[in-house]
Amino acid sequence: MKLVKSLLLGSAAGLTVVAGAQAADLPVKKAVPVEYVRVCSAYGAGFFFIPGTDTCLRVSGRARFEAGYTQTYTRGNANNGGDLMGYQGLGRLNLDARTQTAYGTLRAFVRFDIASRTGAYLYSGTQNRIANAFPAQGIDTFNRAQQSVNVDKAFIQFAGLTAGRAASFYDFYAHDFEIIGTSLGSDVASTNLLAYTATFGQGFSATISVEDPIFRKTPLFGNGSATVANAQYQVFGAGAGNYTPVIATIGGVPVGEAFYDVAQRSRMPDFVGALRYDAAWGSAQLSAAVHELNTGNAIGPIVALPGVATTAGAVAPRPTTEYGWAVQGGVKINLPFIAAGDSLYLQGSYGEGATMYTGYNRYNGAYAPSGNVAAGSSFNNFYSDAVIDPLTGKMELSTSWTVVGAYLHYWTPQWRSAIIGSYGEQSFGRTSRTNLAAASTLVGGALIGNPASPLFAFSNVLRDTNQIVAGASLIWSPVKDLDIGVEGLYARQGLKNGRVVDANKAVGTAVAVNAAGLPVTAAGVVLPTVNSTDSFQVRMRVQRDF
Repeated sequence: MKLVKSLLLGSAAGLTVVAGAQAADLPVKKAVPVEYVRVCSAYGAGFFFIPGTDTCLRVSGRARFEAGYTQTYTRGNANNGGDLMGYQGLGRLNLDARTQTAYGTLRAFVRFDIASRTGAYLYSGTQNRIANAFPAQGIDTFNRAQQSVNVDKAFIQFAGLTAGRAASFYDFYAHDFEIIGTSLGSDVASTNLLAYTATFGQGFSATISVEDPIFRKTPLFGNGSATVANAQYQVFGAGAGNYTPVIATIGGVPVGEAFYDVAQRSRMPDFVGALRYDAAWGSAQLSAAVHELNTGNAIGPIVALPGVATTAGAVAPRPTTEYGWAVQGGVKINLPFIAAGDSLYLQGSYGEGATMYTGYNRYNGAYAPSGNVAAGSSFNNFYSDAVIDPLTGKMELSTSWTVVGAYLHYWTPQWRSAIIGSYGEQSFGRTSRTNLAAASTLVGGALIGNPASPLFAFSNVLRDTNQIVAGASLIWSPVKDLDIGVEGLYARQGLKNGRVVDANKAVGTAVAVNAAGLPVTAAGVVLPTVNSTDSFQVRMRVQRDF
C-alpha cells in the first residue's frame, strides 16, 4: 500500500514539473495598452479627444433653482389664479462634438433641458402650447405643476451650413441679461431650421435661413364653434376658438353666416435673412423675416339671417393667404472703460402680421390669442396676427413694434447688475373689428358686440394697446460658475385710447350706458372702467454651470 502511494505521489510531482516546463516555453501575451483621454486644446477649455477618434468632445451642463412671487388679482383656480409663489428646478446637459476636416470644423451640438415647475409664473402655458411640457392632473396641482422635457438644441454646423434645432437667426438681444426673459422683443431659442452663413472677413457675415413656422404662429382671431346651435354667435363673447364668421350671399345679398376654420396650417416655411457685424467694440445686426398667414375654407352649415327662409345656393367669400413680415435692428456696445464686462444692448423691431417676430406678445401671450400681465387683471390684451373681415373674407393684418434696452454693469468681479426697459404697441384694423361686430349682431350677438351701441367702445376685444416691461437685477458670483441673484419686474398694459369695463371689479353685465356715458347693468349699477392694468414680480435664482 505504501508502494502504491509513493508511486502516485511521484507521478503527480512529475506531471507538475512537465506542465511547468511546457508553460515556461509558451509565449507571454502582452497587456493591451491603455488609451488615456487626451486634452483637445483646439476649441477651448473643456474639450477632450474621444478615445480612438479625432473628434473632440465637451460635456457641460447646469443645475438651477428658481423661486418667484407675482401679484395676482384673483383667488380663482383658472390660469394659476390665487397663486402668489412659484418654484422651478432645472437640469441641463450639453454635448459639443467637433472634428477638423478639409472643409473646416464639423460640429454637432445637443442640449437637453429637464425642469419641474410649480405655481405662479414659473408654470409656463407657453411651454404647454408648443409641446415642450405637460401639466399635472390633480385637483390641487392642475395648472400649477408642470414637467418639462425639451430638446433645446440639436444642430449640425459644417462649411457655413447650420441644420437642426437651434436659435432663430432673426433674434439678436434674446434676453441675455435677464434672470427670466420678460422684456418685449423676439426670442425663439429653439426652432427647426436650415441656414447658410457666409463670412466676408473684417467681422461681416450674412445668413439666409429657412425656419419652422410653427414656432412663430400667433392665432388668427376666432371665437366660438361653427354649429347651428351656436346661431347666437358672439364674436365678443368669452373665450377664443378656431372659427370666425363670414357673410354668405345670394346674388350679392346677405342671407346667412358661414365660418372659416382659422387654425393655420404649415404650408411654407418662414424665410429669414440677417446681416451681422462683429468687432472688438461689440456687434450689430439687421434682420428681416417673411411669414405666411393662412386659413381654411368656409365650413357649414350656413346659419340663416333673421327673416331669411333659405340659404340654398348661398356663397361665402373664398379665404385668402397673406404674408406677414418683420424687420429688426440691434446693436451691442462693449463698455470696458466703465468696468470690465460692461455692455449695452439696444434693439427695435417692426412688423405686420408677425407678432412673434416683434416680440410684442413675448411676455404674457406667446402662441395665444390673448393674455394679461397677471391672473385676473382688468382686461386681456389681444395679439392676433390678423383678423378676417366677414364681408370680404380678406385678412387685415395687425401691426406691432417694440424697442428694448438692456445694460449690464459689474460693480466688482463678483457683483453685477442689469437694468432692462422695453416698450411696444399693437394696432388692429378698425374695419374688420367693426364688421365682425356687425356680423355677430345680425344673428343676435350680444349688445356689447353691436357697433351701433355705445357699449361697443367699452369692449376690450381687438383694441389697440401698448405695453411697458421694465426690471432690474443684482447677481452675486462668489466663485466661478455660481450665480445667486434676485430680479424685480414691473409690467403695464394699456389702451392707446378709450376705456374698457374692468373685468376684475365689475359685478354684472353692461346692457346700456347712462347719461354720463358710463356702462350700467340692467339694475342701473355703474360698472367700473379702466384704461390700463399693471403687475409686479420678484424672483430669485441659484445657478451652477459646469
